[in-house]
Amino acid sequence: MKIIIVLYSTRPHPLRINTLFNSLLKSMPEFIQKLAQRGFSNAYVLLSITALCWAGNFVVGRGIYEEIPPVALATIRWTGAFLVALPFAYKHLARDWPTIKEHWIIMVTLGAVGVGTFNTLVYTGVNYTTAINGLIMNSASPVFMAVMAFFLFKERISAFQSFGIVVSITGVLVIVSRGIFSSLGNLTFNIGDIYVLAAFFVWAFYTVMLRLRPAIHDLSFLTATFFLAALANIPFLFLEMWSGRYVQLSPQSLSGLFYVIIFPSLIAYLFYNRGIELIGANRGGAFLHVVPLFGAAMAVFFLGERLEFFHIIGFVTIIAGVVMTTRKPKKPAPSPAAHGQD
Repeated sequence: MKIIIVLYSTRPHPLRINTLFNSLLKSMPEFIQKLAQRGFSNAYVLLSITALCWAGNFVVGRGIYEEIPPVALATIRWTGAFLVALPFAYKHLARDWPTIKEHWIIMVTLGAVGVGTFNTLVYTGVNYTTAINGLIMNSASPVFMAVMAFFLFKERISAFQSFGIVVSITGVLVIVSRGIFSSLGNLTFNIGDIYVLAAFFVWAFYTVMLRLRPAIHDLSFLTATFFLAALANIPFLFLEMWSGRYVQLSPQSLSGLFYVIIFPSLIAYLFYNRGIELIGANRGGAFLHVVPLFGAAMAVFFLGERLEFFHIIGFVTIIAGVVMTTRKPKKPAPSPAAHGQD
């Protein structure tokens, strides 16, 4: 499960999240408040917990897919997250409502299309593919973002970055072909891998479009996008139910629902943005590459999935491509004349 919304981005928008954190602290015993404040000042702890929460989103989605179908899981997740966030955000929402109405098109685009569609595609994908496949392909997200920024905003891609894109796509092909490149010509792709790849293109679109978000309080933005994500999934929820797939409640599925509402949606969002505030996007974004490592370990332990050699090769290849794609070109050194006479 970025977030900006469970979902995540290597180019986060700096958010002011002290309002929510301080509100939560007020109801805690004093010693817990002190411990929490100390932890809330350690970016490495916060970002490690964030990576663990987001990794668990894939594993939980895969683990309960037989009891909670994908659209229902996404709808319940965003509805629950909206209800939890609303008490902390309603004052800001009331103040920001005119601005939200004025910019309703971009808000619907970010909330319904970006957030709502992304997670529904992910949860649908892990119905048919392994959590490990989805987690490793997720590492290519920065590459998809670079491509999306080029097409939507004409951001320049250098020859070196283009080569990085090719390298990352090669890593994705290693995963979907299970390391057998000779089979690509007559390969029948796992439909789950296709859904997951589509999800990451949607997330790239969402991340790139964040630059157009209206100037409203971050809790207003968070809560509004939760609501729009849930609302966008409701028509598809009825179609899913019409097809014969219903929610089956059990201790396992209830635990999974609690997890996706609280951890990848709220806690990860809170911790990730606080971590970025403390150490910046470049250093903080590197922690996102820990997500597949945590997720693979969790998938092996909890789901009994097997980590294959082609997973390792694909992951290393994708990361190499990401490093090349996200590397900023060095600025030329100023000429001595630029400094004047000594």
